[in-house]
Amino acid sequence: MDSPSANQPVSSQWRSEIMALPEWLRRPIGKASELSTVQQIIKQRQIHTICEEGRCPNRGECYAQKTATFLLMGPTCTRVCGFCQVDKGHAPMPLDEEEPRKVAEAVQLLGLRYVVLTSVARDDLADGGAGWFAATMRAVREMNPGVAIEVLTPDFWGGKDGEAQQRLRVLTVVQAEPACYNHNIETVRRCQSRVRRGAQYERSLNVLRWVKEFNRAIPTKSGLMLGHGETEAEIVEAMADLRGVECDRITLGQYMRPSLDHLPVQKYWTPEEFDKLGAVARSMGFSHVRSGPLVRSSYHAGI
Repeated sequence: MDSPSANQPVSSQWRSEIMALPEWLRRPIGKASELSTVQQIIKQRQIHTICEEGRCPNRGECYAQKTATFLLMGPTCTRVCGFCQVDKGHAPMPLDEEEPRKVAEAVQLLGLRYVVLTSVARDDLADGGAGWFAATMRAVREMNPGVAIEVLTPDFWGGKDGEAQQRLRVLTVVQAEPACYNHNIETVRRCQSRVRRGAQYERSLNVLRWVKEFNRAIPTKSGLMLGHGETEAEIVEAMADLRGVECDRITLGQYMRPSLDHLPVQKYWTPEEFDKLGAVARSMGFSHVRSGPLVRSSYHAGI
């Protein structure tokens, strides 16, 4: 959760929500000098990061380390999930044909060796944006030999074309050989329809299942945002479902309401509870576990 920008009115209700945040969720946004390098590179090229569009609480730390998660295909999503800060509700912008090159340049200028590429959902595109992921990966590698690229993709649902088209879209990204393929289930099975409007639990599990079918050497990853009313037993069940499709890595973090227009937080899970869940995840066989209130999908992704 972030406070509104300076030109937005601050309601008493929103101010109360900010003040009610547990101490362990309070952290500074970061020094302007630490943020400016990444922000300047991004703004000059008119590209986007999920750090900014999603108002990630870790962006100060990540920018200070000259890292960012690039948001492909514009800042407007064709889905209307109830938890996400990303812009939605109107037509997305046309693709910028220069975006793959611009992202590659930004990677070079920042000296990154591990890159995360994500995107909004683009259900309006013929392939859901799968080919755009592949094209951007090629551009990044051409300009930055040896760089490792993790992808965090939408579900690539094929709409009227259904599951067969979805499989082909996932295959397109897999054939570009990412260092890790991430797709988030976001919440437990019971909360899906309320939290992830337009997405489905089994559909997301299928994405991760197919990655392993297409190329078993690619690690898969998924994450949950806790605080939507789920129980510990439901979280463990979701983790078991992920292991059932051979998901290798998991992130567990706290949902923080971006605004009063988004779903309210049902519970703030404590650091101790996150530690316990992380231990359970490791015992279930996940090879990489990040579990903590401020953990996000790409937090310390390359570590």
